[in-house]
Amino acid sequence: MQIIRRLSDLPAALVPWRGAGQRIALVPTMGALHAGHLALIDAAKAEADWVVASIFVNPLQFGPTEDLDRYPRQEAEDAELLQGRGCDLLWLPTADQLYPPGFATTVSVSGVSERWDGAARPGHFAGVATVVAKLFTAVRPDLAFFGEKDFQQLAVIRRMEADLGLGINVRGVATVRDADGLALSSRNAYLTPDERSRALALPQSLEHAREAILGGEPVEAALDDAKRNLTEAGFGRIDYFALVDAATLEPLDSPAGEMRLIAAAFMGATRLIDNIRVISATAEN
Repeated sequence: MQIIRRLSDLPAALVPWRGAGQRIALVPTMGALHAGHLALIDAAKAEADWVVASIFVNPLQFGPTEDLDRYPRQEAEDAELLQGRGCDLLWLPTADQLYPPGFATTVSVSGVSERWDGAARPGHFAGVATVVAKLFTAVRPDLAFFGEKDFQQLAVIRRMEADLGLGINVRGVATVRDADGLALSSRNAYLTPDERSRALALPQSLEHAREAILGGEPVEAALDDAKRNLTEAGFGRIDYFALVDAATLEPLDSPAGEMRLIAAAFMGATRLIDNIRVISATAEN
């Protein structure tokens, strides 16, 4: 596996692959890799000739009171995991390369970015869209792979790619979970053992809400029950727990077509997000 740190060295590494007409996949990450990230590498390898992974803890997507400074960083361990999974190139850009002095351009995706995490974390998705646009421009991949755990992020990136006509096939990969059902996340490392146990209420509440809604319970009642369950389990602030249209992320007050149940809540000082797919009987038919 090649490791490249300088943006200026990246084009030369990609030229032989692109010149041979081979398909290049990009897997952008912020490091602290786990099985969910490795599933993205596996999916990329299944569809592309060459796989590029990037690791960059992007300051633009962190708010002033968020965890940029303590976000886990483990470059050597991450590189070993990627090499073991068959990644072909690891790109490790630095902030001064992606955002050089005088940098003044950001990418804003309206509509799909404005509710949910967009409302709870102002400026977050502009930071995400900007860095992903920079990564796309540098690598110019044929495909790019993102986890469905960050479902709104995936929707924002798909909207940006379509609107800018970048010609990149943006793929979502199903959320990877621990055996007990908790979605894998780099931020899970922040949880104490007790918090980790109580955090299981998040995926369990999503599952119960899906069963209730598809069983005919009014959406509002099912969501209220889910939020009450989170509070009883020890979650603090609940930023949202909602049933949304899977394409537009607009809230739904009754089941319709392909949907997602999405949630974000704090267990102690750690903000956890999760979502599950919901398909109504009419959509299945």
